[in-house]
Amino acid sequence: MPKINVNGTTLFYDDQGPKDAPVLVLSHSLFFDQKMFAHQIAHLSKHIRIVSYDHRNQGQSAGSELKSVDMDTLTDDAVALIEALNLGPCFFAGNSMGGFIALRLAARRPDLLKGCIVLGCSGELEYKLADFSPLIDGVSAQGTEPFIDTLMYIMFGDDYLADPSRATEREHWRDYMLKLGPDIARSAHGVIHRTGVLNELKGCKVPMLILAGEQDHAYEVPLSENIAQTVAESQMFVIPKAGHSVALEQPEIVNKYISDFISAHS
Repeated sequence: MPKINVNGTTLFYDDQGPKDAPVLVLSHSLFFDQKMFAHQIAHLSKHIRIVSYDHRNQGQSAGSELKSVDMDTLTDDAVALIEALNLGPCFFAGNSMGGFIALRLAARRPDLLKGCIVLGCSGELEYKLADFSPLIDGVSAQGTEPFIDTLMYIMFGDDYLADPSRATEREHWRDYMLKLGPDIARSAHGVIHRTGVLNELKGCKVPMLILAGEQDHAYEVPLSENIAQTVAESQMFVIPKAGHSVALEQPEIVNKYISDFISAHS
């Protein structure tokens, strides 16, 4: 998988699927990497060009010296990646932190997008700042190990956490999060101290698909409904038995929604 130097950083990315097909860029959640979309890549890359990437300070992309890896910087990274690889206008899908980037792209660079897909997302200020701030301070001081059960609860829904058939996948992500060093707190700080973008989205004409997890412990369904009420050309669906990591937890349902959305707007 190649790397590319853009916007003052180095991003690790993957490019799969037919090169003459519609392009879908995948933007992952905090505490994950692009592999959280493995189910989407395996299924959708048969007829869609899929470009997935790791954010700066996460996965195999370059680290960051920023004390807070803010959403505006990550949005500029995404813009630079799309332009450098000549992907636009494309579809852009993001889960949670990736969704914060997707919303900013839709508001600020609609010329780069054919459609925007957000999963487990919010367009508002962090409403759980009082809960999340001490957690991120703890991760900054001690790493993720003392907080791993809390992180798993935040990132996944109840059904996924209890499903024995998903144990191997679940343990993969638990181990992945355990290996994250204290520097991941730089990215987490940027997430919880983000600005709201609902006002920027008023008048947005980019078609938008909004998917909310029924069991999302981080960003509950009404936050997705607020995005849908703000963006005129949007459609929203609540995914049953899914938590915060919507694309990972219910891939078959998500794949169908994404595939239909891209077909409708290509």
